Amino acid sequence: MSDLPAILGGAAVRPEGPPGWPLPDGDIRRALAQLAESGDWGRYEAQHCESLRKEIATRHQRNHVLLTSSGTAAVELALRGLGVGQGDEVILAAYDFKANFTNVAMLGATPVLVEIREDDGQIDLERIPGAISEMSKAILVSHLHGGTVDMAWVTEMARQRGIAVIEDACQMPLAVVQGQAAGSWGDVGVLSFGGSKLLTAGRGGAIVTDRDDISQRVSLYNQRGNLAYPLSEMQAAVLLPQLESLPERRAKRAEAVAHLRECLSQRSALIAFAPSKSPQTDPDYYKLGFWYSSANCGHLSRERFCEAMRAEGIPVDPGFRALHKIHARRRFRVTGTLETADRADESLVVLHHPLLLEGPNGTNQFVQALDKVQRHATMIANR
Repeated sequence: MSDLPAILGGAAVRPEGPPGWPLPDGDIRRALAQLAESGDWGRYEAQHCESLRKEIATRHQRNHVLLTSSGTAAVELALRGLGVGQGDEVILAAYDFKANFTNVAMLGATPVLVEIREDDGQIDLERIPGAISEMSKAILVSHLHGGTVDMAWVTEMARQRGIAVIEDACQMPLAVVQGQAAGSWGDVGVLSFGGSKLLTAGRGGAIVTDRDDISQRVSLYNQRGNLAYPLSEMQAAVLLPQLESLPERRAKRAEAVAHLRECLSQRSALIAFAPSKSPQTDPDYYKLGFWYSSANCGHLSRERFCEAMRAEGIPVDPGFRALHKIHARRRFRVTGTLETADRADESLVVLHHPLLLEGPNGTNQFVQALDKVQRHATMIANR
């Protein structure tokens, strides 16, 4: 009975459930205590917002930083800063966060959806030139599920075509992409501080840019007598200590991911996304991506597989829906086929990052749960 999966009534690998997030942090407790003492928690803005702006600017080596109420708001402001509007087109991957599509469409522009790569789920660079038209205003590039995009290639290609680049680093803040901080390659970069993110303030985001015109447009739109998309002083205060702990936590996550990839090389139900091949690149892992093979797991559906893993206390979920699958065809343009994006819609699964900080114990629990579910997959499917 000990080998029976929890979803069938057996004992869970992690009876305490998935690890929580955010983690208890003494530095954050002290920051909040100082806020309470000074009264800064109740002010529109004080020293912490300014300190956070300076830290982000320094770490990205960019002149302008605007703190926002969310990563989604940051993408909207980035698009507005570039002057995206009615009749324009914005190129993005067909597999991406839904709000990126929604923001483009909300401004009256047309999303142009491009295929993703099979090895790592990132936008397929070879498909981008064919998606460009006279209406192309920008390329919105996201680093997703532990993968990175060749930003040196993207920015040079876009420069030659006279198209702007928005770099969405919401899933890997301050990771290193080809020797630069993620988010610092594009005309404008976007960060998120949402509740489940690697840097979290419950809500929040930021945009970074070196372009004065973008900063000016965004500031003018954002200023309505007061800021329309603010980050609070309390949120800034809890983010500052996390900037200091981020590199150490990234190293722990990277070590765990390397161990997981080694373990999965001997298993068939999950195929880990390939590691980045770009030089001078140190990615991070918010929701680590895998291809799930139902055929190699008793024809258990992806959703049921994730349910069984969660019952074991392992935080595995389906990935995003592919954008062309959830929006009316008249709202976007497509160039070429989207076979891999279709596969992502059906077969991509992700592991939430807190487990990666538990070291070999966490990764071994993941593998133990996977083996249990795979051994009993047919029984689970028939229940």
